[in-house]
Amino acid sequence: MIIIPARIGSSRFPSKVLAEIMGIPMVIRTAQAVASLDTVVIATDAPEVMELAREYGFKAVLTSAEHRSGTERIYEAARILGLPEDEIILNVQGDEPFIEKEVVEAVYQLTKGRADEPAFMAASAYKIVSNPEADDPNLVKVVTDEAGWALYFSRAKIPYPRDHHFDRYKGHLGIYGYTMASLERYNALAHTELEEIEKLEQLRILAHGYRIAMVEVETESFGIDTPEDLQRALRRHLL
Repeated sequence: MIIIPARIGSSRFPSKVLAEIMGIPMVIRTAQAVASLDTVVIATDAPEVMELAREYGFKAVLTSAEHRSGTERIYEAARILGLPEDEIILNVQGDEPFIEKEVVEAVYQLTKGRADEPAFMAASAYKIVSNPEADDPNLVKVVTDEAGWALYFSRAKIPYPRDHHFDRYKGHLGIYGYTMASLERYNALAHTELEEIEKLEQLRILAHGYRIAMVEVETESFGIDTPEDLQRALRRHLL
């Protein structure tokens, strides 16, 4: 199942999930982009998003407005839906209207293949980005070990190229794969200092000693965090 968290509040781009892309709200565009892969449910704190979902033929679940992350929101939705412990749940952010189906499928397959490994909690993806692109703090970077497990995520440029130029940073994509069981474990964990400092929910997993499996993908998509991001995305994909 694919669950799309869609909250209305956003400090940098208020009501961004409702921003129109060729006449269709962003969250609906995101749902349409992945609808052929699996059942899609929109998890939201806003009645207007519920109404939009119904209008476009998508199931939606009304969740609390108090959640601090998208993962907490999809967990509430998954509980409301009564999903079994072995269900694979993909968290696709509502601000990814141009996400490619191949990227979502890659995360699904990684989740399916590694869910039984010790300490696994989630799967995710990254794309290779250049040195200048890595300067953007809105583009989260990840470093991985030789087996493809995430070591750390940061808004800073990591790894730091001390002695030479480096041009193959791993830009994290805001998509996660869980099982219902691992999602339950995540939401039982206490919040941590690292996730509060960086404002990155995935750091809760690493801080508690669990693991995130990563897969490299090719994509032209990126999360839309500001109105400027939206204009950049429109120029890239629609012109």
